[in-house]
Amino acid sequence: MRVAIYGLPYHDEVRGPVEELLDELQKAGARVALEEGFAEFLGMAGDYDCFGLNKGLDPGFDLFVSFGGDGTILRAITYIRDLGIPIVGVNTGRLGFLSTFRKEEVRTLVREFVDGHYHLVDRSLVAADLEGEVPGGDRLNFALNEVTVSRKDTTSMITVETFLDGEYLTSYWADGLIVATPTGSTGYSLSCGGPVIMPTARSLVITPIAPHNLNARPLVISDDTEIRLRVSGREPQHLLSLDSRIATVDNGTVITVKRAPFQIRMVEYHSESFFKTIRNKLLWGEDRRN
Repeated sequence: MRVAIYGLPYHDEVRGPVEELLDELQKAGARVALEEGFAEFLGMAGDYDCFGLNKGLDPGFDLFVSFGGDGTILRAITYIRDLGIPIVGVNTGRLGFLSTFRKEEVRTLVREFVDGHYHLVDRSLVAADLEGEVPGGDRLNFALNEVTVSRKDTTSMITVETFLDGEYLTSYWADGLIVATPTGSTGYSLSCGGPVIMPTARSLVITPIAPHNLNARPLVISDDTEIRLRVSGREPQHLLSLDSRIATVDNGTVITVKRAPFQIRMVEYHSESFFKTIRNKLLWGEDRRN
């Protein structure tokens, strides 16, 4: 078994859980590789193989373990890309919709994986292209949660012309616009009034950010829809974000958003589920009458 380990941010409290994980992996006879920056932080760079953004990983890895919060998972997928390596998150952050395993349970994480007490859930991604250009480089134009356009250097709203499969939908007058995957439906989109969508649904949701029109509501569409966006506003530029990666884009640039050609494989243990996660994280069912 081959296992890759990644972690952010670099806090001393993560050392104990990582050492427990490494000990359990050693008992299981696993070959381990650490992300090079994380290995330096742990002082283990000479003890294990290391990997970076463009080296050290291949489809032969059986598991990718991410230490941190959901933001760490979003950064971790830039290492995995289209390699198909299953990923699981150990939550050392706050909320943890994606990083669901508690840091006190890392030994259980290994044992249940070895025993096959899990299944893989394919999570779709979205990709963004700028009239032939690719934000963030030719291999980092994808996002697991959402692609967002938003205002820059101004308190004035922007106008986002929106086309679906070439047909004009509307022009949103708002602080921005989110195109979220089912995975991202519990993130920024949810904060802006968007619906929660099952991770396996073949859908995307378009959610305006603080629209100045009470009729502008989130719209759920098929994930094979091609979305074209064009922003105008008082400032000459606006922001385009792909998960946690942000680029500055000139107004008037056509941004094409569509489903990415590959998926991310998330490990879901039999002891966990999407419904259990939203009950625990969103406090569904906390009404005393229940």
